[in-house]
Amino acid sequence: MSLIDLSHEISAGMTTYPGLPGPEITPHLTREASREVYAPGVEFAIDSITMVGNTGTYLDSPFHRYAGGTDLAGLPLASVADLPTVVVRCSSRAVTADLLSSVDVRGHAVLLHTGGDRGWGTRAYASDAPYLSEDGARYLVEAGAVLVGIDSVNIDQVTPEGFRPAHSILLAAEIPVLEHLTNLGAVPDTGARLHAAPPPVRNFGTFPVRAYVVV
Repeated sequence: MSLIDLSHEISAGMTTYPGLPGPEITPHLTREASREVYAPGVEFAIDSITMVGNTGTYLDSPFHRYAGGTDLAGLPLASVADLPTVVVRCSSRAVTADLLSSVDVRGHAVLLHTGGDRGWGTRAYASDAPYLSEDGARYLVEAGAVLVGIDSVNIDQVTPEGFRPAHSILLAAEIPVLEHLTNLGAVPDTGARLHAAPPPVRNFGTFPVRAYVVV
């Protein structure tokens, strides 16, 4: 058995999605100050982090898109953990239904390996990024996918008009979306099992996860 990490590290000030603030990490209780609280020789650091939910590698619940959708606390654990995976290798920018039609996705977490993560941390990451097309999203719903992830800045094509068909279609079908994955090249096409459980935060739609697969 081996574990393959699919998550980006989170650090203070980092940019995940252009235009959203990076996380702020500050001490709540420093090690020096803790010495006044604990027994001699005992010290702790208690830190605080302020961040938007869309930070690092994160999972979208239906509540992210729909006011009445299932929030992070309402997601069944079985919908985000120990899922059989299929990795789809994508050479074109748009991941379409035609590309997906030859893959058996029923009951699987579908991970779209586009190579978009190569630009992580640079301006190029958000420029002409790979995405799941509208017909591709509809196909995945109809074909029975249970989670969809991508190693790109957004599962949708980012346009000035603000349309987000992939998010809208998948989340309306109660299919969680996992964005900003990395290292999918190390994951076999089939046979791995995905774990990407977020903390159960009530009335919250998106949160970072430590996504990984067990092979």
